[in-house]
Amino acid sequence: MYIKPGSMLGLLGGGQLGRMFAMAAQQMGYRVTVLDPAAESPAGSIAERHLQADYLNDQALDELGSTCAAVTIEFENVPAQALRYLARRCVVSPDAESVSIAQNRIREKQFLAENGFPVGPFTVVHDGQDLPRIDVSLFPGILKSSQSGYDGKGQMRIEHADILSEALTALGNKPCVLEKRLSLAHEISVVLARDNLDQITFFPVPENHHERGILDTSIIPATLSDEIVGKARAVARQVATRLNYVGILCVEFFVLGDGQILVNEIAPRPHNSGHYSLNACVTSQFEQQVRMLCGLPHGSTKLVQEAAVMTNILGDLWKNGEPDWNSILQHPQTKLHLYGKRAAKPGRKMGHFTVLADTVEEALQQTARIRQDLQF
Repeated sequence: MYIKPGSMLGLLGGGQLGRMFAMAAQQMGYRVTVLDPAAESPAGSIAERHLQADYLNDQALDELGSTCAAVTIEFENVPAQALRYLARRCVVSPDAESVSIAQNRIREKQFLAENGFPVGPFTVVHDGQDLPRIDVSLFPGILKSSQSGYDGKGQMRIEHADILSEALTALGNKPCVLEKRLSLAHEISVVLARDNLDQITFFPVPENHHERGILDTSIIPATLSDEIVGKARAVARQVATRLNYVGILCVEFFVLGDGQILVNEIAPRPHNSGHYSLNACVTSQFEQQVRMLCGLPHGSTKLVQEAAVMTNILGDLWKNGEPDWNSILQHPQTKLHLYGKRAAKPGRKMGHFTVLADTVEEALQQTARIRQDLQF
């Protein structure tokens, strides 16, 4: 399968990941149609076409499937049913089965555990009737909704069993996963590209730091041993192969103090922690997404400089009005990306910046200066 430049590619979802996919596709000569329910969206505003409709709207899906050579997703909460429907008309990557596993925390955890992948202690909480049987060793823990949670949303910290019922109610009495809270030494992510011939290319592994459940910074390369990075890549490869996954996949890992690695989550798409690749790698994760979708060869993921630090820009920064972007742009080795969102809200990802440097220490120092100037 080879889809030539000039073809129309379809995208389910209009957020910033879709915007960066569309830009990469257009740079390579493709055209893009975005299907998204919102009247305005970061991806819809730059795509050749924007179909404003629900993801399960048959008429819109027929239009997408009949006019696009291939379709991919911008985020994992697109209904898997829509992907199954489209797969009868055109190439769809990733497939519905992979997405249905990754978009449901219960299915995701069960898939990982049943296939022998390393995960932390957890249990499934379907409803209040499950509460009396829960092992107290899981406390303190984190209760996470099985569907639609992201950036710290849809989850609550649980110190002891007495407040579990209250937390379940606060999350809508919907099925959840209760995970034991672990003492983490590091958090890392492996972003990879897999084609339909089982060829896999890895991006450099970032070390991630979160604030309020939202990714704050990614440091590249991770300041960890080659052994730990190698173990994480090996597990991620096995996850992609077991899923028979085609496209860009991110596997997030917890690293414990003894060097043990545990899979946290799977994302069937480009990932926030891979945004550094837009400037720091020969091929970005979004160009690689286009390549995998269209049956093209893998691009090189080699770093163009020795180190990089990517920092998210949240809507909180607009509390005193539009930030002074000169604080970033005055540094010639720092790249600014804004996502075209009209309304800045606390906790909302509005953009990011990436500092390139010869060492991680230099990149971190430059990042600290910019954060101070912008009053992060």
